[in-house]
Amino acid sequence: MTKKILFFLFLTAVIAIWLFFYNYKKESENPTQNQVCFKNNCFSVELAKTQAQRAKGLMFQTSLPPEQGMLFVFETEGEYPFWMKNTQIALDIIWLDRDRRVVFISAITLPCKEDPCPVIKPDKLSSYVLEINAGIAEETGLKIGDQMVFKLAD
Repeated sequence: MTKKILFFLFLTAVIAIWLFFYNYKKESENPTQNQVCFKNNCFSVELAKTQAQRAKGLMFQTSLPPEQGMLFVFETEGEYPFWMKNTQIALDIIWLDRDRRVVFISAITLPCKEDPCPVIKPDKLSSYVLEINAGIAEETGLKIGDQMVFKLAD
């Protein structure tokens, strides 16, 4: 009887371990993505929530897949200037207020080639800033007042 119980416990442990690693592998192959959507257009976004993440942004990246971007998340609504220092790709930079409505768009913002770099400073308050590939805002018809829908995993 004891051998049957030990065998049952062993088998249960093996199944539990297999399920754990199976689910771990499945999640790492298809991680939950943060998404930002407007109208019928969604982008998988990397979040920049800390000061260090926001300072680095998309610096030094040489490409950005068409349906990806970076979402800067600020703790309080304020005026948040951006610049293109050490940014290698042209971007559309979109500022959103606390209600997630577009308040300003800097379309086709080119990488900085001068020192000091010009600063883009909207006179609107924002809580979020979205960076996507240059030209996509116009291509998708994005305009001031449009509502963003966030599907955040974090």
